[in-house]
Amino acid sequence: MPEPASQATEYLTAHVSGDPLAAEKLLPLVYDQLRALASKHMRAERMDHTLQPTALVHEAYLRLVDGEQIDWQGRAHFFALAATTLRRVLVDHARGKGTQKRGGAAEHLELGEADTISLHGDPLDLLALHDAIELLAETHARQAQVVDLRFFGGLSVAEAARALGVSKDTVKEDWRTARAWLKRELSRGEPAP
Repeated sequence: MPEPASQATEYLTAHVSGDPLAAEKLLPLVYDQLRALASKHMRAERMDHTLQPTALVHEAYLRLVDGEQIDWQGRAHFFALAATTLRRVLVDHARGKGTQKRGGAAEHLELGEADTISLHGDPLDLLALHDAIELLAETHARQAQVVDLRFFGGLSVAEAARALGVSKDTVKEDWRTARAWLKRELSRGEPAP
């Protein structure tokens, strides 16, 4: 029996080729990892948050497989795009709830792990983080991708390196630089123009 990783790649390829059942076959292979990522992000949200991890996974998965046809390059590529999609679903949800862009009723995301974009444990506005990542992507796209992969996707340095086709040292440097840049931008209150 093939390994789950190679099966996932096989189903992704079949989905791109038009196999209508491939997306259904793929979900059981990736669901647990997507659910773990969603749960991690939802634990950092308010207790009364209306979006649940299961709904987050389902919305992100539907966007991934029902959206534009993507030339999937394997399981790592899928999780790289899943990380970005999870972030977009959370941001869309925050915007849909009518939250203010900064402060006030904005939803906050705690970033307390040692290897994250930390501001000394202060709560971080998800919309501000999203805007800062988008701004970073304008000049340093790979660094923004590394943030998506490491923070939102939960990928290790090695997994992120494989997904991006670069060395682990490059990912480590991008991660370090991006975290410093984002910390500076977010501590200003608004990303620089």
